[in-house]
Amino acid sequence: MDKIIISAEEAKKSSFEELFKKLSSSKKGISSSEAQKRFQEYGPNEISEKKINPIVKFLKYFWGPMPWLIEVAIILSALIQHWADLGIISTLLALNAVVGFWQEHKADNAIELLKEKLALKARVLRDGKWQEISAKELVPGDIIHIGSGDIIPADSKIMDGISADESALTGESLPTEKKSSDVAYSGSVVNQGETNALVTATGLNTYFGKTAQLVEKAKTKSLLQKTVIKIGDYLIILAVIMVTIIFIASLFRHESLFTTLQFALVLIVASIPVALPAVLSVTMAVGAVVLAKKEAIVSKLVAIEEMAGVDILCADKTGTITKNELKLGEIKTFGEFNEEDVLLYGSLATQKDSKDPIDVAVLSKTKEHSAEGYKITKFKPFDPVSKRTEASIKTVENKQFKVSKGATQVILSLAEKDKKFEDKMNKFVNDFARKGYRALGVAKTDESEKWKYVGLFGLYDPPRDDSAETIKTAESMGVDVKMVTGDHVAIAKEISREVNLGTNIIIPKDFVDKTDRKAEKIVEETDGFAEVFPEHKYHIVELLQDKGHIVGMTGDGVNDSPALKKANVGIAVAGATDAAKSAASIVFTQPGISVIIDSIKQSRKIFQRMNNYSIYRITETIRVLFFITLSILIFQFYPITALMIVLLALLNDAPIMTIAYDNVKYSNEPEKWDLRIILGIATFLGVLGVIESFFVLYLGINILKLSLPVLQSFIYLKLSVAGHLTVFMVRTKGHFWEIKPALPLFIAILGTQTIATLITVYGILLPAMGWFLAGIIWAEALTAFFIIDTIKVRFYKLLSREGVDVYK
Repeated sequence: MDKIIISAEEAKKSSFEELFKKLSSSKKGISSSEAQKRFQEYGPNEISEKKINPIVKFLKYFWGPMPWLIEVAIILSALIQHWADLGIISTLLALNAVVGFWQEHKADNAIELLKEKLALKARVLRDGKWQEISAKELVPGDIIHIGSGDIIPADSKIMDGISADESALTGESLPTEKKSSDVAYSGSVVNQGETNALVTATGLNTYFGKTAQLVEKAKTKSLLQKTVIKIGDYLIILAVIMVTIIFIASLFRHESLFTTLQFALVLIVASIPVALPAVLSVTMAVGAVVLAKKEAIVSKLVAIEEMAGVDILCADKTGTITKNELKLGEIKTFGEFNEEDVLLYGSLATQKDSKDPIDVAVLSKTKEHSAEGYKITKFKPFDPVSKRTEASIKTVENKQFKVSKGATQVILSLAEKDKKFEDKMNKFVNDFARKGYRALGVAKTDESEKWKYVGLFGLYDPPRDDSAETIKTAESMGVDVKMVTGDHVAIAKEISREVNLGTNIIIPKDFVDKTDRKAEKIVEETDGFAEVFPEHKYHIVELLQDKGHIVGMTGDGVNDSPALKKANVGIAVAGATDAAKSAASIVFTQPGISVIIDSIKQSRKIFQRMNNYSIYRITETIRVLFFITLSILIFQFYPITALMIVLLALLNDAPIMTIAYDNVKYSNEPEKWDLRIILGIATFLGVLGVIESFFVLYLGINILKLSLPVLQSFIYLKLSVAGHLTVFMVRTKGHFWEIKPALPLFIAILGTQTIATLITVYGILLPAMGWFLAGIIWAEALTAFFIIDTIKVRFYKLLSREGVDVYK
């Protein structure tokens, strides 16, 4: 059979006979051999993601401004045959690539594992026998059986009426009635009834798949990557300027070009933040583990950094703010009937083991109202055609009557026609609608077997217990929460009011046809959106991003997937579809959205660690670069050797990765990379460090009268100890003792500086200088540390007085 694509519209309009003919199928299904052929033709019934080859993904870590400069350094090392430098440089570059690739690989596997656990099964008729297979093996022409509670595995034309929950597709929380010959969509759930169905479309050709294709268009750039590149560019420019100055000076002094080139090469390597991407990746990876313990699985590491900066959260209503389960709200009565009667007759008109959300809502409300003394002798379940249930009841006194519940107008048609009564009923229905309720009618027959309208149930999807508190906390942390739903605007306003979000809810026509500038202002100022389709959600996120916001989007359905992918941080809540999980950056496995607060707090802590490391790395580069360059220019000698620079890079960068575990306080405002503050404070501390280094150089030359080899060891230990003490300084905007460092960080710094001290004291690799000189360095470094820390606090206060927001 040639590949035939049947759209949902075509499937609806065509009869079963026409479809059977087109698909070369019948009510008995197809054979296994034919199914295999079609599987080869149509492909698996799943939404396949575009995956990058692992080798290509790994090689990307060697591409970019920083890797290019490091690779040039490797080539130069080979040309001048300085194999030790070549080995160290190559190791640092490879370490960054391996760590980054491995952490990303682990994150990708987390989502894959989730998807495997949630793989769907399907009952299919093949070779004349019913069998259970993986849903991805379904092909057009298959006959499947679906019943209450089943997820519909493919777009299918149903043979009998059912009630289906399409909230995962449309965002509409109320069940959809499907009549015989209607099309049931892949990804929706059968609430009531069971039927055989003809599979008309699979994979990307389904309604589900069409939405997934929109997801593929959604691309966002990482703010972290942009910032790392900017920091790297800043340090690279500084390094190139300093090295150029050294080269010019060496030419005028007729120094050995080989020696100058070798030293310049090592100086560049020490200056380039090779470990910066690796440290940031490890910091985020450690944060991802912490979030996983809080039931939040991170599928894209950069989402952690972006989560810290989210200032607008678009929260999907159904299943996110609300429970996605119907409940009874108000009750309205007619005539001589009271609320107890409505509850009693409503429960008698309900099938006791039904999984239909309406029936579940009725039963949960009426279970405390005893129906003893009433026996159901006959029951007609809900039928999408009649739109009501009906039960024949017999009492202990042997009296008989009937009860029914269903659509308000259908129940009205059973009772006697009365214009005044009809107006009253419509008023109640409209009152319910304004409150976001859907009305359900209840009726019973009297002794003369005439139907009497008993009353109305008001059904609604209530907010989660933690939604109001979660939203309040989020807003106190500077996050503006906006509700997004496909439901009617009246329902949206009522739910929004209940969770204290505000009732300024707009619909697509309020912003779709407006100019971008006007639309951006409208969506920015509203409290939420109602009656939206997938493309509207996507457009909302796009408009907010164009306005300069960092947007988070929560959702659980296929209809949320494009917006989840487009958002800076897409969050799939518990019970989300596979499509939503694949599109999201973070997947919650715990019901409710309160975990989002933990995620924001953790993300902001992780951001603080990355920010602190960035300041440290820039500060140290400035200290080393400026001090060495100025020493060569002013004193015409190299204060430290090339080997010492390499040791600085190794001992100070490798253990600094423990900053990923450091203790920090999260900000009460969304975080963002402010390079003015980062570069400003780092440059300020770096310059102070250069002044301190020259003081130590003066001390060594003029006071202690040290020989050149010992002086170089003396200077090396100073740069090493003072450099790592800087880590404690940049961790806080106040004094260093305000936040206690984490034990792993403290031990790492203490350990590396113990090694640095021992190799200079005993002359391991470097000239020996003894304990007396080492003691002087430690005393000087600690004294300078306290002084510079005090100056740092004043500098931050000065920035704050100048209007720079440093205390968020």
